[in-house]
Amino acid sequence: MDAAAERKLFSFYPDWASLTLGVFVCQACSLLHRSIPHISRVKSVQDTWDASEVELVAAMGNSAAKAKYEQKVPAFYYRPTHTDCKLLREQWIRAKYERNEFEFIEKQEPYSAGYREGFLWKRGRDNGQFLSRKFVLSEREGALKYFNKQDARDPKAVMKIETLNATFQPAKIGNPCGLQITYLKDNSTRNIFVYHSDAKEMVDWFNAIRAARFHYLQVAFPGASDEELVPKLTRNFMKEGFMEKTGPKHTEGFKKRWFTMDDRRLMYFKDPLDAYARGEVFIGSKENSYTVLSGLPPSTQGYHWNHGITIVTPDRKFLFACETEAEQRDWIAAFQRVINRPMRPQEYAVEAHFKHKP
Repeated sequence: MDAAAERKLFSFYPDWASLTLGVFVCQACSLLHRSIPHISRVKSVQDTWDASEVELVAAMGNSAAKAKYEQKVPAFYYRPTHTDCKLLREQWIRAKYERNEFEFIEKQEPYSAGYREGFLWKRGRDNGQFLSRKFVLSEREGALKYFNKQDARDPKAVMKIETLNATFQPAKIGNPCGLQITYLKDNSTRNIFVYHSDAKEMVDWFNAIRAARFHYLQVAFPGASDEELVPKLTRNFMKEGFMEKTGPKHTEGFKKRWFTMDDRRLMYFKDPLDAYARGEVFIGSKENSYTVLSGLPPSTQGYHWNHGITIVTPDRKFLFACETEAEQRDWIAAFQRVINRPMRPQEYAVEAHFKHKP
């Protein structure tokens, strides 16, 4: 290959390449590839390459590698992006290149069999301690269950696959394998925080939940395509963080609370790791008279943070305050994205439930 062809080859790709796999990778992924040196040896494109190295990468390339290593990725399997946590990105690389999971379907059994059981460390609701608990996921029963005792006959909790969600939260939980599982109980959100010391085990649980959700939705929406169903399997929260809030009369002092924006549900907690929300607010669409405003009404008192937000609903106003202008801007943008999106038919039933809450 002459110098001009070599420059052309490198000009379209990131700054790193795996010499053994024949693929170009971004800098973040190059660090993960270094963790599997027996599989992938990376090199910067800024370094001096010999002819054999150039020929190897030119012979394979990213498209050919994808066709080989991703040939049988299940539709439900989560494909991480550069914004996802290190755990998901590293296990995706290991699944492809180290374990060859997407070349041999039998290697996908841990998350595609429709049934999974095992032990996870679960955070106690009251004392905050993580204790080993048995979990059972059954597509046939349509539920994820956990048991407080190994020989217990009855589960401590039954989480219907219909409302189940899972999202990795390593920083919040304080563990690189930390997973937050949520489900609806009496139409209110319940949080469960778990982890496992084995990274593959935790990602297998995550994808088993996605598989169960996928197969449930295929039955619930028989005419829907995979492309329509996959975004509904699991979701990351739109935004989380501390804000201050006041009560419905707007005369109470503002209190600092942890807020989570999960689709159209804005939940607030005393502590980020609380099992139950202190309250939930439904955020509808602008067509249904929901708006978000920067600032607070002039007569408002009792707040400590100066960057206010007012959410106007058909029934009342909700007042919040952020510590910084940047946080205020980010929260308003998150609220605006939801408000700008028309409500789906099933969301009207959720809104009706919120309006009839005591």
